[in-house]
Amino acid sequence: MGHRFPNGATVGELQDVMRQVLDAARDADLALDTFKGLTNAERDHLVACRLVSPDFEWTLPGRALLVDARRSLSVMVNEEDHLRIQSLSAGWSVSASDAEARACLDALSSRLPFSFSPEFGYLSASPFNCGSGRRRSAMFHLIGLAQSKRLPAVLTALSAMGVSVRGLFGESSRAIGAFVQVSVLELAQTEFAGACEYLLREERESRTLVPRETLTEKSTQARDFAVSSRSLSLADALRVLAWIRWASVSSLPGFPSSPRAADAALTTLDIRGTMGEEHAARQRADALRAALGA
Repeated sequence: MGHRFPNGATVGELQDVMRQVLDAARDADLALDTFKGLTNAERDHLVACRLVSPDFEWTLPGRALLVDARRSLSVMVNEEDHLRIQSLSAGWSVSASDAEARACLDALSSRLPFSFSPEFGYLSASPFNCGSGRRRSAMFHLIGLAQSKRLPAVLTALSAMGVSVRGLFGESSRAIGAFVQVSVLELAQTEFAGACEYLLREERESRTLVPRETLTEKSTQARDFAVSSRSLSLADALRVLAWIRWASVSSLPGFPSSPRAADAALTTLDIRGTMGEEHAARQRADALRAALGA
């Protein structure tokens, strides 16, 4: 785009990039809400919904976030790169997300010049992301593999396929509560789908190896802990949610009838505690009690 990457750009360059992107989105008639500034509550909610990166420096000049009405598509301006487009969909529906992101990219690329090198492909602030400029990711709940002690072997097999495994909030985060992201940069969609199908099969098989009595005991302990707690760390909240979700999938009495209750609670947790960790810990406890109907 004729500008240095965000980590080396001047304020003027960043603001110029932002104007170009916003103008292109408007000219393309993309139905996106634009946020040039966010309250702490808005920012925390969008991070929890995976619509914005936890590391997005939204208070700095030249930053903007564009989000669609369904909250399934977001465009970060001047995050690590000048432009980062994300599309999210529920369930195993990578093709739907791919089509939505591609439509947005096509609309913007017809109005914006992108830096391309015949040797390296599309250029990025990180050399690891050069090339196609596309990452496919899926989030999994691998509590069965974790409990049956099979998770390390499965992750090693995924690595051999060229699939990286990261924590719930992406790069550098840990897989707390057995919530993980698997992602690829260069594999074709069919290969990525095959890797994910392998992971689904292994997880389903592993869940059959854990006795129902063990599931009932640990889920009940997690539920009782959440109900009696008035504040929870993020790690504790995720561990509790992991057991609530599995109990719901298994239709255990005393738990939500659908795992979607746990999924919804996951998007309301205060991740970074921008209003203070004490406030965040209370909010997490309230969210889990609400999910449990307590």
